[in-house]
Amino acid sequence: MNYYNEIKEQLIKSEIYDRAKDYSKDRHKVKVYFETGRLLNEAGKEYGKNVIKQYAEKLIIEVGKKYNERTLYGMRKFFEVFSNEKLNPLGSKLSWSHYRELLTIKNIDAIIYYIGICEKNSLSKRQLQERIKNHEYDRLSNETKTKLIESKELKVDDLIPNPIVIKSNMLKENLSEYALKQAILNNIDDFLRQLGIGFTYVGNEYKIKLGSKYNYIDLLIYNIKYKCYVVVELKVTELKKEHTGQIMTYMNYIDKNIKTIEENDTVGIIICRQDNKYVIKYCSDDRIIARGYELV
Repeated sequence: MNYYNEIKEQLIKSEIYDRAKDYSKDRHKVKVYFETGRLLNEAGKEYGKNVIKQYAEKLIIEVGKKYNERTLYGMRKFFEVFSNEKLNPLGSKLSWSHYRELLTIKNIDAIIYYIGICEKNSLSKRQLQERIKNHEYDRLSNETKTKLIESKELKVDDLIPNPIVIKSNMLKENLSEYALKQAILNNIDDFLRQLGIGFTYVGNEYKIKLGSKYNYIDLLIYNIKYKCYVVVELKVTELKKEHTGQIMTYMNYIDKNIKTIEENDTVGIIICRQDNKYVIKYCSDDRIIARGYELV
C-alpha cells in the first residue's frame, strides 16, 4: 500500500472541502485527521519512525505548509489516543483545535471530563486551555471522579473544584474578605464557570433581616440545573465551626422566605483560606461544603 499517496489524497480532499463548505468544517477535518493518523501509524510500523519526517517534507511542498512534522505527529497521536474504546465515540464532538489541547493530557478519564464540559458549556479552545492549565479535573474530589467514571448522578457541589481558582493581582497574605469578594465580582463570569454548570449571579451583600437586625450574605447565586439557591460566604482564615453556624442560618432564611415550593433546599459554600475537614465532617448539615481558594 502506498501510504503517502493515500495520506496526500485525504488531505487534499480536506482542503477542497474546507473551501467549498462553511459548515461542519471542523467535524470533517477531525475525521480526516483521525484517518490520516491511522495511516501514519501503519506506515510507521512498516517503514520506520522517520517516515513522518519524510512525508512532511513532501506534503509541505505538494499540499500546504501547515502539514509539517508537528502537525503529522499530532494526527498520529490523535489516532493512538482516540482509538481507545472509551474515547473513540468522543472523537468527533469537538474541533481539531480542542483536540490538540486535549492531547497534552495523559489521563483518559480527565480527557472525557474536559470533552464533557466543552460540550455542556460551549467552551472555546482558549477557555479549555485555561481549564487544563488550572488543573480543574485534578482539583475534583476522588468521590466525584468515581461518580464521573461510573456515570452516577452528580449533586450540585460535586463539580466544584478544590481549591477554587480566583483571578486577582493581590497577595494572598494581605487579602481581606472585602478584597476577595471584589476579586470575584471583577471576574464573576469566570467564577461562576469555576463552580460548574448552571450557576447564575443573584447579588452580593444580599440583605436579609433576622429579628431586628440586618445581615448581609456575601454572595447569593442560583443553580438553574438543580433549581436551588446557593449562599456563598467568604473567609480569609482557616474554616471555623462558627462559620458553618453562620451560613446555616442564612440558608435557612432563604429556604423559609425566598425559595418556592418547586425549588430544592438551599446549598451553602464557604470559600476559605484553608479548609478544615473536621469542621465539615461534624457539621450537622451536609448541604454545607467548604472550598479553599487560590489566587492567580
